[in-house]
Amino acid sequence: AEVESDILRRVRTLLRELDGHHPACQCDRGMLRWTLHKKIDQNLSNSSILVRILVKELERAERGDFRHYIIPLLHTLMYTLIKAPCISDELCSRVYDFCKKLLTLPKPFCTIGLDYAVRLKMERTAPGMLYQRMVISEQSLKSDPYPYQEKIFIFADPELLSEAICNALVTDTEAAQVSQTPRVCMCYVIIHAMQAALGEGCDVSGLKGSLQDMPTSDVEHWFQQVVAAGECAGNEASADRSQHAARLEKIYHAILSSLQAGDAPLGGLQGTPLPNPSISFHLWREDDELWKELVLFIRPLSQNCEPDCLSQDLDNFEIQDIISDCECCEQTRFSVLSTDSGIERDLPTAAEEPFTPCSTETEQSRLQRKGGIKKKPSPLESVAFLQAGCNGPGVKPPAKPQRRPGIPLEPAVPLQRLHTARIVLLGDDRILGRLAQAYHSLRKRETRRIFLTPRLNLQFYYIPVVTGQPNTLAVADHAATGQEELCEVAGYLGRADPWYESNINTLCHMIPKLATMPSSPSKHLVTDLFITDVIAYYVRMGIQPVCFQVYAVKIFFNDPAQEPAEDVFLTELHTQVQESISHRELSMTKKKMTLDGPGIDLTVTYRKVVVSDRTKELAMSLRSTGLVMKAIPADEAEDLACLNVNITEIVRINNLSGRSFSAVANRLKTRSIKIRSTEQRPFTVCLDKDSRRTYRNVISVEVSPCLEPSYCLQKTRTMKFSLHKTEDVGLVKYMPKSLLLPINTFAGIIQ
Repeated sequence: AEVESDILRRVRTLLRELDGHHPACQCDRGMLRWTLHKKIDQNLSNSSILVRILVKELERAERGDFRHYIIPLLHTLMYTLIKAPCISDELCSRVYDFCKKLLTLPKPFCTIGLDYAVRLKMERTAPGMLYQRMVISEQSLKSDPYPYQEKIFIFADPELLSEAICNALVTDTEAAQVSQTPRVCMCYVIIHAMQAALGEGCDVSGLKGSLQDMPTSDVEHWFQQVVAAGECAGNEASADRSQHAARLEKIYHAILSSLQAGDAPLGGLQGTPLPNPSISFHLWREDDELWKELVLFIRPLSQNCEPDCLSQDLDNFEIQDIISDCECCEQTRFSVLSTDSGIERDLPTAAEEPFTPCSTETEQSRLQRKGGIKKKPSPLESVAFLQAGCNGPGVKPPAKPQRRPGIPLEPAVPLQRLHTARIVLLGDDRILGRLAQAYHSLRKRETRRIFLTPRLNLQFYYIPVVTGQPNTLAVADHAATGQEELCEVAGYLGRADPWYESNINTLCHMIPKLATMPSSPSKHLVTDLFITDVIAYYVRMGIQPVCFQVYAVKIFFNDPAQEPAEDVFLTELHTQVQESISHRELSMTKKKMTLDGPGIDLTVTYRKVVVSDRTKELAMSLRSTGLVMKAIPADEAEDLACLNVNITEIVRINNLSGRSFSAVANRLKTRSIKIRSTEQRPFTVCLDKDSRRTYRNVISVEVSPCLEPSYCLQKTRTMKFSLHKTEDVGLVKYMPKSLLLPINTFAGIIQ
């Protein structure tokens, strides 16, 4: 009763924080969920108590129409259920029935309810399956029945975060995976599966002892048996809990065959820890580093290619070397790698050639080629790099096999997304701007030559981090703005999803504090557990994306010989009048300012956003000192696919004392806009608040929603056959038109 009252008190405190009643100690913000789960981890036999309390609170929230409680409570319940050693079928049935009730509610409640209902149905049939699949995928354990792999990539910009924070995060991610060998993880899966199916009838101590004394090959054998039994029960429509328990009981007795039954007393339920996921930390220095890491994650290292050599070759590798031979190929087709060097002496000898009746005619009609030098290709040159990665399970061959007469052609194996890359971004809006650039570049590459898309499930996550003492780059970027201005995306996600605000936005200032704490045993205890655990919880339970519109910008310069620049941005575009350089321009500018006031004359052409969604183009001329285009709305109820443009307009006022000027804020909403300096005076353009992405000597700017590259390619092909049709026809009608950047949260957008 004392344990139950303590857990109930912690749950109620968690709910009060969702209502805005923050704890008295600000350092406890964001740690209530973590401390609750750590309390249960110390004694996992109390998991059933927490699950029962959470079910009651969920049912109470539904009756009282406290919908903002439902998703946080449901995530907390499912995370507890995954880690629990054994949960009764009666308790799982209550959770399952509640998830089915959520199907009558609007999004995101019905979406999350359906996802968890499917998982719980499988968990009721084969207890322990959720834990088993999570460990197999996160640790990349080899298993034919469940061949999925996951990996977490943490990307941080070294110019935005201090060296102390980066070093602390590297140390923590490495320390979190110490002693997590594949053998240990396989033992965890076996022990947890036995406890979940057999309950208190499982001798955990004896099972641990038997597995510890076994060679690794035997542990792997029993691991494969347990996985096969679970997957068989989970995939069979007619399977039930008792059949699955009977299968595991046979495996259990086989493992304990060296011990006499009944010799060891049963010690009750014992907790099996959930291993930390596989995490790699990267300092984002190169623009294409994200693409390189994803390709290396998908493509297995060949036996004759060392990892160091492969990484070195990949650093010098350019995508144009791959796609140069397939610009005109179909999107879903691979070019065939030719092994013919084009040199006569490299042709096979007569003994190697198969005998055919027309071999003499073939010899006479063979093209004569002069000798040359045969260049040994690098493993990452040309199309061989990608084709080598296409030989895994569930991957179709790059070329169609030759079909002999009378033999039916074997159907091609469909591609499967066996890999999941979870990209976690640490920083402020500026690193999200870099992510938008990298994502746009990746989509363009995939349009020209598809490789990652059919094999990789790509998920993005964002943890805001703002240093208390900004470095030189942070000072240069919006020195007058506050830290909240640099975390507009995090603020929007926190308003849309209270659970994201409670668990993730609180890390904004906590990570720098933990990283700069003096070295002590307590410091390592807090950072190693807290930061890693919160990241793991976020990527495991954050499954609802919020899609942000990426905007394309075309920049024209005052030098006609200079080619226009094309770029993308996610959060903000800021323009400012550029200071004159030459004395002649300076004197003319002063005269102009005396007559017309500060700033430059601009013509603005834009499409006004109207309720009917009809296109209404407007144009105006004004004098301005600058403007700001914001893509992130101040209210979560506003449209994400809309630009809020704030133009600082200079208005001339004539009065008795003479001529004066005042600045007026001119606001408008649009989806596309064109701005041009009519007096040929240049201005600067800064994208996503990042001073490294500043363009100078700009004379004109065009902004519009960035189109999905695959849509553009398909539309270009369609237009070849319908020259007089401008609307989307055929396949283009069903393709996503705009490029959206999805960032995962716990609930998505709760209206």
